[in-house]
Amino acid sequence: MIQTLFTSKSKRDEIKAKEAAELERSEALGAQKYLAVFGVEYEPPTGALSSDETWWSQRYQWLRGQGYLLRPRYAPEWVPSWEGSKRNASDCEDRQIIRFGRIMDATRLSDGLYVSLKVVKKSEHPDEADIGLYFMSDKLASDPKNHCVPFFEVLSVPDEDDKQIIVMPLLLNFVKLRFDTFGEVMECLRQLFERFLFMHNHHVAHRDCTWMNIMMDAKDLYAEPYHPVKPHMKRDYSGYASHYTRTQRPPKYYIIDFGLSRRYDASEENPLEYPIFGGDKTVPEFQNNTDTPLNPFPTDVYNLGNLIREQFLNTKTGFEFLKSLIDDMVQDDPSKRPTMGQAVERFDSIRQNLSTWKLRSRVTARDEGPFEHMYHGAAHWRRRIGFIVKRVSAIPRLPQ
Repeated sequence: MIQTLFTSKSKRDEIKAKEAAELERSEALGAQKYLAVFGVEYEPPTGALSSDETWWSQRYQWLRGQGYLLRPRYAPEWVPSWEGSKRNASDCEDRQIIRFGRIMDATRLSDGLYVSLKVVKKSEHPDEADIGLYFMSDKLASDPKNHCVPFFEVLSVPDEDDKQIIVMPLLLNFVKLRFDTFGEVMECLRQLFERFLFMHNHHVAHRDCTWMNIMMDAKDLYAEPYHPVKPHMKRDYSGYASHYTRTQRPPKYYIIDFGLSRRYDASEENPLEYPIFGGDKTVPEFQNNTDTPLNPFPTDVYNLGNLIREQFLNTKTGFEFLKSLIDDMVQDDPSKRPTMGQAVERFDSIRQNLSTWKLRSRVTARDEGPFEHMYHGAAHWRRRIGFIVKRVSAIPRLPQ
C-alpha cells in the first residue's frame, strides 16, 4: 500500500495529509478546467440541498423501491449532523455534496454494490441510452476489448417522460490517483486505444473524449471503500482512505458519456455530422467551420491524442517517445491523421520497444518540487525493489 508498515503512525498521518493536499490541488485544477469547459466558475455549495440535490431527494423513496439507496443526506427526514454541535460541517459525511447535479451515487440494495445514477434528457441526448445498451448486448458485453461503461439498467422517471436514469458502476476519474510508473501509464493508454478501436470497429463515434470522460474502476485500489465526493476520505468519513498503486491492483479503464455519440450503419464509409463541441474546444476542424458536416471518426483520433498530450506530454517528464505518434494524431488536417487502427498499431510498437527499466521508472510532474521529488522517489524505490524481487510485471495486467 502507499502507506507502508515501515513508517510510524505520525509519519503515516503526515503521508495521508500530503496525499489529501495533493488531491485538493487536483480538485483546484479540476475547477479551472470546469470553467474552461462549461464557461462558468465552479462554486462550492453551502450545506443546504441545492436545487439539483432536491430533485434527487424528492425521488429518494422511489429509487429505494427500485433497489437503490441514496446517502443519508438525501433522505426525506435528513437533519444535518453538525447542527447543534461544535463539529465542523466540512468534516461530516452528510455535508459532502455532489459536484454535477445530473449524477448521483447510490448503493444497490441487492448486493451492496456502489453505483452511479445519471439522469438524461432524451430530448437532448436521444442516443445515449441506446448506444450504452448496444455495448451491453450479449455479443459485445463479454468481449475483453469492450471498455464501454456497463449500463446495469435504464429507469424511466415517473411523471417525467423526457427523463431517464442510467445505472452504472461507481467509477473514479483516471487522474484522481497519481500514476507511479510508466508501465502504469502505458497500460492505461493501451486500454484507451483498445476501447476506441473497439467503438470504431462497431461504427460508433464517441465525439467527446476529454479527461473528464475517462474513468477507472477503483474499488480494488482502495483498502476500504472511498467516499464518492472526496475519494481521499473513507466512505463513512472516519478518516483518510488508504490505497494501493496501479501496479499492485491494476484497474480497468472506461470511457463514459455517450451523450454526443453516434452509431452508423456499416455501409456508411464516410458518415458526416455537423461539428458539435464537447469538452475539448480545441478541435482544429471546428474552428470557424460549424456549417460544414465532417467525418467524426478523425475527430475522435484528435481528441484522444490531445488528451494524451495535455495529461502526459505537457505535464509530465519522460514521455518524448510518444511525441511522434501524438503529433500525427493532432494534425490540423483531419485527412492526415492516422485512423484509430493505425494509431493502435503504432502505439503497440512503441510499447513493446520500451525497456523494463523505463516501464518501472517513476512518472514525475514537470512542476514537482525537490521535497516532493525526494518523498515520492524514496517510496517509489521501496516498492520498485519489492516488485523486482517478486517478479511483478512492469506493465500491470488486468486479472482474467
